[in-house]
Amino acid sequence: MKLLLSILFISMMFYSCEEKVAPTPINPVNWSSRSINLQDKDSLTTGNSYLSVYSEIYSVTEHRTINLTTTVSLRNVSSSDSVYITKANYHNTNGDLIRSYLKSPIYIKPLETIEIIINEKDMHGGSGANFVFDWATETQSLEPHFEAVMITTSGQQGISFTTQGIKR
Repeated sequence: MKLLLSILFISMMFYSCEEKVAPTPINPVNWSSRSINLQDKDSLTTGNSYLSVYSEIYSVTEHRTINLTTTVSLRNVSSSDSVYITKANYHNTNGDLIRSYLKSPIYIKPLETIEIIINEKDMHGGSGANFVFDWATETQSLEPHFEAVMITTSGQQGISFTTQGIKR
């Protein structure tokens, strides 16, 4: 009788559990749909910005690291003009190019933000990863703003911090 009740109890627990649904991944930017021909634009102001990011940080010693998820925000702070991004390159700690995100220039609408997500399991960048962005704006327009948020959680501990791009 005890065996039958145990089997019944375990069966009820098994069937009463909700099916776990995998989280929906963040949709990547469709870079090709943002493509623009800048040859038609006259007298653009160009610039270059550097943004430090971290795929991992050291914890306790140089032999233990913690992986991080990185959200890179490319922000157009102008309320009237588009910003054009002509290069978005991701480099590792050694300065080696890991990934180039653009095949052709793209636009970011006024007050729009687009994002690049570096997955927590993607450790190619290392502790000294960085992005280099080349951009263009209409003359007298505001420059784009680049920033990154790095985050991870483990147990009850959460780590998060931000970095901001600098014009070079």
